[in-house]
Amino acid sequence: QEQLVESGGGLVQAGGSLTLSCVASGIAFRIYDMGWYRQAPGKQRELVAEITRYGSANYGESVKGRFTISRDNGKSTLSLQMNSLEPEDTAVYYCNARLTATIVWGQGTQVTVSS
Repeated sequence: QEQLVESGGGLVQAGGSLTLSCVASGIAFRIYDMGWYRQAPGKQRELVAEITRYGSANYGESVKGRFTISRDNGKSTLSLQMNSLEPEDTAVYYCNARLTATIVWGQGTQVTVSS
């Protein structure tokens, strides 16, 4: 069964850092394009960062220069290093795997940044 499990969320002060992880199972991780999305209360889900199967990364404008996405195909793990966190980064962060018409979502992990 396809499954994505996120971890690493929590409460952090503004200016701090967190690293999120997403472990995949039931999929051929290395051939999937992967991404991190987030959804704040009352807002639409938005792209944070994505990385293709070839390792090419793309970031949302609000996180450029602060967040770094990476993948370890050997461990079927997607990571998101988040630095210089701001209260506006507070949201539930979701891991996403995409392969043509197949899309898999994780259950999400809460990130809260206090001012």
